[in-house]
Amino acid sequence: MITDPDADLDSMSHADLLSAARAMRHAIRVHRDTSGHELCWHHPDLWTLLPDTPAGGQIVPDWPQFMRGCIRYRQSLDNQLAQAPRSDREFGE
Repeated sequence: MITDPDADLDSMSHADLLSAARAMRHAIRVHRDTSGHELCWHHPDLWTLLPDTPAGGQIVPDWPQFMRGCIRYRQSLDNQLAQAPRSDREFGE
């Protein structure tokens, strides 16, 4: 039986719904506005806004698959954000 992961919304007050919407918008903006090396990191603060967790937890790829995914992601930024400024800052600086 599949349960509705959003069933908790039905019992929330109008004020609680607005508060949840504002928290989600804030987290989405923080995620959207990341730049530099932060683009490579996951954002658990966004996930904590959900009342449920993925079945089996998070799955982490092995290094070779992870690195290929990072490279493809960075290549996609060249296509999607071709005009964005570039940085030569090293990780940890």
